[in-house]
Amino acid sequence: MDTILIKLFHVLQRARLFSIILVTAILAAVLSSCDRGMPSGSLSAEAKLPHAAPASAAPRYSISWTMHQNLPVPANAEMIQDLEDQFHVDLDVWNLENSQYEKLLDMKLAQGAVPDLFRIRQPQDLLKYQQQGLLAEIPREMLDKYAPHIMRAIREHAPALQDAGMIGGKYYGIPVINPTNIYRIPVVYRKDWLNRLGLSVPQTISEFEKMIYAFRNDDPDGNGIKDTYGLSMEGMNVVFGAFGQIVFADQLYFGVKDRNLAIGALEPQMKEALFYLHKWYKDGVIDPEFITGENKGGYKHLSHAFINGRIGMTSMGNYYHWIQSGDYLTWTPDQAMRVHETPVEASFNAKELTARYPQGRIVFGQPFTGPYGQRGSKAYDMLMSFTAIGAEAAQEPGKLETLLRILDDVSANPDPDQYTSMNYGIQGKHWVWAEPSKKDVVVLPPYNHMFSYQNRIGAGLGMTVPLMPAGRREQWAATLGLDRDGIYNALEVATPSLVKNGPELIRLRNQAYISFITGDRPVEAFDDFVQEFMRAGGTEVLREANEWYHQRPNR
Repeated sequence: MDTILIKLFHVLQRARLFSIILVTAILAAVLSSCDRGMPSGSLSAEAKLPHAAPASAAPRYSISWTMHQNLPVPANAEMIQDLEDQFHVDLDVWNLENSQYEKLLDMKLAQGAVPDLFRIRQPQDLLKYQQQGLLAEIPREMLDKYAPHIMRAIREHAPALQDAGMIGGKYYGIPVINPTNIYRIPVVYRKDWLNRLGLSVPQTISEFEKMIYAFRNDDPDGNGIKDTYGLSMEGMNVVFGAFGQIVFADQLYFGVKDRNLAIGALEPQMKEALFYLHKWYKDGVIDPEFITGENKGGYKHLSHAFINGRIGMTSMGNYYHWIQSGDYLTWTPDQAMRVHETPVEASFNAKELTARYPQGRIVFGQPFTGPYGQRGSKAYDMLMSFTAIGAEAAQEPGKLETLLRILDDVSANPDPDQYTSMNYGIQGKHWVWAEPSKKDVVVLPPYNHMFSYQNRIGAGLGMTVPLMPAGRREQWAATLGLDRDGIYNALEVATPSLVKNGPELIRLRNQAYISFITGDRPVEAFDDFVQEFMRAGGTEVLREANEWYHQRPNR
């Protein structure tokens, strides 16, 4: 009996010691957390609770994530670490440069790696990846429950596109809808060249023709050398737009004709547009290097041909790539971090132009009209891309819900401070509000002079939702008339035959058009090209496109 009591005493002693150790460890963890503190602008604990999964209630998931990026995201980026702590996950951001996104993504997929958060940059690729078995079905009720703010924004501001990600009655892609795509691609001219030659911004194709011949022959840069041209490849889309179509794009552009869809590059009036372009090329007015494009590497929206003074007209990039110094007033921090109104600084193409040519200036023009009164420049669809879930992610219990929670928080948090922190970083360190109205964000030094600093700190992980920004940049864009004369693709989704035949048809289209322009193939052979295109799969593509067009729910 004494032996039993002694053993019992030792057991109780060990239990008591274990309890003391456990309590001490918990207290140490709490005190350590308090010592670290919360960085200025971080999301509050109260704000995190609705979305974050408690560590005791769920496993710690490893999540691979794809996103828009211009620079690699470091693994230890502070906003990544903040999200990892908030949601009790480990994030692996795939560094796939936006300008080579599909190529780099397909290389990873070929190696058997499928991202959990699957960004599909080209809308027409949703069906391709679904057919390859790479995407998980996302039950609609789970979307409404775990990504409520994203779905509410789509329903309220883009209801016609809310079912765009459905295939065979199942939801595979959350539509990424860019509200600023209401603005078409601008038409840009060298204002200093026009002034030197006594010319105005052209309004018709005949005035445009006069201008580009002057840009080639009348020494617009005043250097005494015949080394300038009128236009290159991107400017050609404005010429095609003067006949109602868009040709040079990374997809086939469809238009509406006689209540049916038609492929713009096959329309008979394109033959007339090609006669213009061939004549201009033969006369030396078009940059002979147009075949390789205006961008020579690096940031994809830079027109190096324009920046380097080789051409005097382009339609490349978006409105925010062409902001000139002083175009509007913006908010700027001083050394004491006080915010003041100052003239906006030049950006991207405009900045690079004036760095090379200090007197260089640009001017925007409306697309010029063609012989039948048509005009337009390329516009990007409101449906910009899709966000999907990798097929393997849905196999782990609870992982799909966690992915949707994170996506909702980083994309559409209704609290303006938290939403802006997800996109710009820590409030007070990376950015501040300009005014109490919380419309304009002011990025603080040194980040305001860093290219894509958001990538460096791991911000901007979310998808775009259809809420129009209210800042001064977009107010300025509205004054340019960019919401008029945009030519959009009338086919908003991919069809099976487009997935199958699209790449070859685009290659065939580009090859034929370049040959017609350079004279390697006579423009009179345009009808032969149309027949070749239809035999190569165009007939099936057009048939399926019209089946979709006539059956779409918002028709």
